[in-house]
Amino acid sequence: MDAQWLRRWMRGFCVVSLFFIGSANSALGKPPIDPNEARPHIDWKDADQLVGRTVFVSGQIVSVSSAGRVNFLNFDSKRPGRFTGIVYRQFVKKFPKPLNDLYEGKYVRIRGMITTYAGRAQVQIASPDQIEILPGPIEVPRWTPPKPKPVGDTLKLATFNVLNLFDDRDDPYHSDETTRTKPREEMEHLAAAMRKLDADVLALEEVESRGYLTRFLEVFGADLGYRNVVHFEGNDLRGIDVCLLSRIPVGRVTSHRHLRFKNPLGQTRHFERDVLEVELLPEGGLPFEMWVVHLKSNSGGREQAEPIRLGETMMIRRLLDRRLKADPGARIVVCGDFNDTWESKSVQTIVGTGPFALQTAASTLPKSKRVSYNQAPYRSMIDFLLYSDEMAKHYVPDSYGIMQGSIETIGADHNPVSALFRMKGSNS
Repeated sequence: MDAQWLRRWMRGFCVVSLFFIGSANSALGKPPIDPNEARPHIDWKDADQLVGRTVFVSGQIVSVSSAGRVNFLNFDSKRPGRFTGIVYRQFVKKFPKPLNDLYEGKYVRIRGMITTYAGRAQVQIASPDQIEILPGPIEVPRWTPPKPKPVGDTLKLATFNVLNLFDDRDDPYHSDETTRTKPREEMEHLAAAMRKLDADVLALEEVESRGYLTRFLEVFGADLGYRNVVHFEGNDLRGIDVCLLSRIPVGRVTSHRHLRFKNPLGQTRHFERDVLEVELLPEGGLPFEMWVVHLKSNSGGREQAEPIRLGETMMIRRLLDRRLKADPGARIVVCGDFNDTWESKSVQTIVGTGPFALQTAASTLPKSKRVSYNQAPYRSMIDFLLYSDEMAKHYVPDSYGIMQGSIETIGADHNPVSALFRMKGSNS
């Protein structure tokens, strides 16, 4: 039997099997994350602290008023009020009685996303199902935002392909029908692995959307301390994206998803996913950049994947050369799922030669630990942290590591790769 054909068949079998597992879970009617799970329950006076979050907000509607096409459920007797429920005219017909008859003077709990208008918090209401009438006032603890996780002089930087962090809904704009919903058990293991990893800045690959990543963090990783989620919609037809989580402030962010370039066959291409370029700004420390990549796999055969992957790595190398020529002292980390081994032409193209070549400490690991893709029979090191000369000055010796695991133990078919860098002052 042809070995390449067998590899393709095995990969296809795994994909189909995982799809049916995910489909079976969805058929049970239970989404891995309940829509109301981990939603904050707050007093209306705290609504301005959770702008952009979906919450349950409680209080008394002291009056109902209208102006043009907008109806107001007022929680504050002052004008302008500090918090208001908004019902647009087109939604009023959904309510069985006039709004003032239903809600004026009533204690309620409203589910919705907190937004602002003219600097004041509000929640838009499109259905009576969003409003629960309460028998009376209820005591809701005042909202206190979670304390940021402390960050020291030494930062742990990491990359982790999290294996299809997909929700249970069909995205009409992507071909995600054959990608299973990530099971809850896998997400629990994934969060536990991220907790053990304890990276200050974490690059992720195979994330479906910013929204679902945020929900994953709300439900499973609220204690991880990632106050910044960096995500752009990429080019992948299934919808898998690269992104970045950070406990430290984020500066300039650049997506290269629209960049066009030639591959070795002379074909005009763009990045199959994206190359995400993120500036990190440690408080009191040295700024640096993380470039997140996810190159094409060999699932369709190396002869088909190699020209695509090599074309992308050649373009990444050109971007690096341009950046380092402009600023030879730039502190840059290039990380992610390279989908090829260290000695491959693709990886060595990104590493480069000469004064702007990248470095890594991956070779310092024992051979038994050089496994970032954890599925037999393809166990190998294909995920890397590479860094520029200036960034290498801040690398903490012997800190390069790969957390070993499996889908059953860490919720992913890749193992996270990490390293420590002293980013406050010099390395001496």
